[in-house]
Amino acid sequence: MPGMFVRSLPEPRMRFLDVSPMISALRFQPTDFEYAHGWLRHVPSRHAFRFDRKGEVTIEAQCGCAGLNVRQEQADDLFATFNAWRENYWRPLGTDREFASHFRKPNAWVRLLRDIRMAWRRFRSRAEPVTVAAGPFSTVQTE
Repeated sequence: MPGMFVRSLPEPRMRFLDVSPMISALRFQPTDFEYAHGWLRHVPSRHAFRFDRKGEVTIEAQCGCAGLNVRQEQADDLFATFNAWRENYWRPLGTDREFASHFRKPNAWVRLLRDIRMAWRRFRSRAEPVTVAAGPFSTVQTE
């Protein structure tokens, strides 16, 4: 057709997910995150993140966030921030929880069994009473 020109469609640009809010949240709101079975979970948003050995991130989310990739520079910063969060927040928290669990009050059955065990130990360790010959005792020293 004469007089018509064809304009090519613009090249589709790859869109990336901006993870800078998550990086800030890891730094300044560490209690919003949990880590279990290799997945970092952001509790308020229910987003989940998994990092591989190279630092690449996989995102699981109910919204469209999971469909976008993370720019490599931000992925590196996110991975470094995640590792710092895990070392400085999550591991000490896990250690504290484990330590506290050692002193938690046991349930009634465990307490009963412990009491029986301790009573048995006391019963077995009791020695026969020692008999002493009764005689005249004096607090005055004799030569």
